[in-house]
Amino acid sequence: MESAYIFGLNQKKLIRTNNITVKYGEIEIKFPNINLDYGGQLLIIGKSGSGKTSLLNILGGLLSAESGNILVNDIDIFSLSNKKRDKFRGQQIGFVFQTPHFIKSLSVNDNLKFSQYMSSKINQSKIDMLLKKVDLNHLKNASIQNLSEGEKQRISIIRALVNQPSIIFADEPTSALDDNSCNNVVDLLTNLSRENNTTLVIVTHDKRIKDKFPNQINLNDF
Repeated sequence: MESAYIFGLNQKKLIRTNNITVKYGEIEIKFPNINLDYGGQLLIIGKSGSGKTSLLNILGGLLSAESGNILVNDIDIFSLSNKKRDKFRGQQIGFVFQTPHFIKSLSVNDNLKFSQYMSSKINQSKIDMLLKKVDLNHLKNASIQNLSEGEKQRISIIRALVNQPSIIFADEPTSALDDNSCNNVVDLLTNLSRENNTTLVIVTHDKRIKDKFPNQINLNDF
């Protein structure tokens, strides 16, 4: 699908990029410009080596671009000090990864509370509400190690939403899941993001979810 994202439109956008590039040795990857609305959803697809994860990490302030501009909520995130960028990321961005990483010694609930603690937003009622939405409230006090992979991914989605961020970045969130779990995770991501007016950006090579997102950028085309 042709991208309709153009840098510098008059209306305020949540994410705007212009001429982003990244280098790996002598290889330079150029990314298409992104201009994404508040509450918008975008799927970025591409084969291995196309730079999907690098682009996501640049958008999330985890990796510096070789060149170009990135504005998140009209803030140039790479003009911030490392400390301020970390704080901005903790307040504004939630991440969902292909393989969820948790503190194995903690329960489901304590893992979620720890995420809130790191952002100084302890809110048990928010945790309880989200657990009920994904039908996992009965596992609230269970060891995180005893969950299935699909259950862990649902908990990782809650963790990404629990601090009420403006954006969720999901990196290959379905690649390790079976078809049923894949559909459940995509539905949860899209529905919960809409309910919370959270912008959602997914990068993947998983062709099973390609038809679920009208807004797409295919990095293989650039």
